[in-house]
Amino acid sequence: MDYALPDAIRVDTDGPVRIVRLARAAQLNAVNEDLHLGLARVFPLLSADADARVAVITGEGRAFSSGGDFDLLDRMVKDRELRRDTIAEGRELVLNMIRCRVPVVAAVNGPAVGLGCSVVALSDVVYMAESAYLADPHVAVGLVAADGGPLTWPLHTSLLLAKEYAFTGDRIGAARAREIGLANHVCPDGEVLSAALAAAHRIASLPRQAVEATKRVLNLHVERAVLATIDFAMAAETESFDTTELRENIARFLRRSSAFG
Repeated sequence: MDYALPDAIRVDTDGPVRIVRLARAAQLNAVNEDLHLGLARVFPLLSADADARVAVITGEGRAFSSGGDFDLLDRMVKDRELRRDTIAEGRELVLNMIRCRVPVVAAVNGPAVGLGCSVVALSDVVYMAESAYLADPHVAVGLVAADGGPLTWPLHTSLLLAKEYAFTGDRIGAARAREIGLANHVCPDGEVLSAALAAAHRIASLPRQAVEATKRVLNLHVERAVLATIDFAMAAETESFDTTELRENIARFLRRSSAFG
């Protein structure tokens, strides 16, 4: 099957397994327009791929994803049409992941921040490298996490822990993530993709209808929880772009980035 996607995301075939690679390694797989669009589109394509049984998602280079690209955020502050379209695309991304026919195994090879953290939270099985971590700094930057951890973390861990990490944006190391229910397995650095692929092939060898229907049964819980919250969250995130705090934080980051660039 031809996966017509932006260059920022790539799909490779490994028998019945599809390997989805976030492919902006030089930018630590920060989510720009192309990667955002690619993530929204790839999961329906996986569902439509009749030969696909399981997907593994990982990042190229040192990071899974370093979060949102601040140049994109800056343009979203200034361009209301871009803001509307990108936030709507984020809603589509979340629901497309939840409704994806095939199980999705995350191979978290490095930091998974912001939307990268959300992709991990929406995956079905999570393998993390020992040095990897999760973080959702939406609130710390000045954004409501409309497509972030707060949508699904309360289903994985306690509500109190979900609140703490959503408010603070603190890093959640791999061992801690496994301890509190945000990851299944922790692997030595360099072995996370091979471990995730082994799990994916094991799942792919199981009876197809039973696997896919069981995933749907489990994800109905996720979908109902997300649909109860996501529209308010999206409206609130849209408002965030008009706040002084967010605009100042973006400007500060871009100045610092320019100084070091």
